[in-house]
Amino acid sequence: MSATTSPTPTRLQLMELLAAIGTAQWRDFAAAAAHHGLTPTQAKVLAQLDGPLPMRALATLLVCDASNVTGIIDRLEARSLVRREPDPSDRRVKNVVATDEGRDVVRRVREEMQATRGALDILDEDESATLHTLLARLRPGMEKSA
Repeated sequence: MSATTSPTPTRLQLMELLAAIGTAQWRDFAAAAAHHGLTPTQAKVLAQLDGPLPMRALATLLVCDASNVTGIIDRLEARSLVRREPDPSDRRVKNVVATDEGRDVVRRVREEMQATRGALDILDEDESATLHTLLARLRPGMEKSA
């Protein structure tokens, strides 16, 4: 190994970096959500709603009991950020759908994540592309094991 070559990081070192970045990003997300009167979990629900999603699927994503999701959705619905709809294939199932206002709020939350944006701004175009490629490769395995 030459003096300019750094040693290959261990899995533990990579995991610690991912955890630190994830924690910092979550803290930034939570602070931006608070500016809009949302808890981090409420904002996370809005961020997950690209389309209709069953209440039980939300519980799985949030790693919580389905009964907890009901209260979260009640509060978001009271603010007109989401609505409940019967599932077309099984009317016993309730899907949660973000309203236009809900999608706008989560868009603004993401735009206000200044610490995350600032950290990403230090990367040049090639570094951003490389990071995106690497994270996209990691994502399926990380989501599958959750």
